[in-house]
Amino acid sequence: MIYAIKAAFFLHLLGVAVWVGGMVFAHFCLRPALADLSPQLRLPLWEAVFGRFFNWVAVAVLVILLSGGFLLSCSGGAHATWPLHTMAGLGIVMMLIFGHIRFAVFPRIRRAVQAQNWPDGARAVGTVRQLVLVNLVLGVVTIGVAVLAR
Repeated sequence: MIYAIKAAFFLHLLGVAVWVGGMVFAHFCLRPALADLSPQLRLPLWEAVFGRFFNWVAVAVLVILLSGGFLLSCSGGAHATWPLHTMAGLGIVMMLIFGHIRFAVFPRIRRAVQAQNWPDGARAVGTVRQLVLVNLVLGVVTIGVAVLAR
């Protein structure tokens, strides 16, 4: 059982690293680097980047959800400590925000790029930026809770 817990913990941390690290890269490195491009170049690039990144995040979310559920059940389930429940709650909120980005906002970017409707595409990318920032803050808080709980 101890090896299963260690494997689940490793996979959980790997999923978090992919997701939160990707958000840090996109928000603080890629977004500023693309700011000088025209919308005709920038928006198709965002569409391609998001299309790939969101697939990675979807896998990370699945891994985080499964490994986190397993770890929570090994730690007492409903009787686990409040930091574990806090991490689980924040994680669920982050997953819901990601779901909204992936299934509601990203299709608007796709449609705008296909129609070459740059203003609508830019608004949708702005919405993604705001929601990613919210998720990034929640992710950092969740990591903080994990560290303080140890």
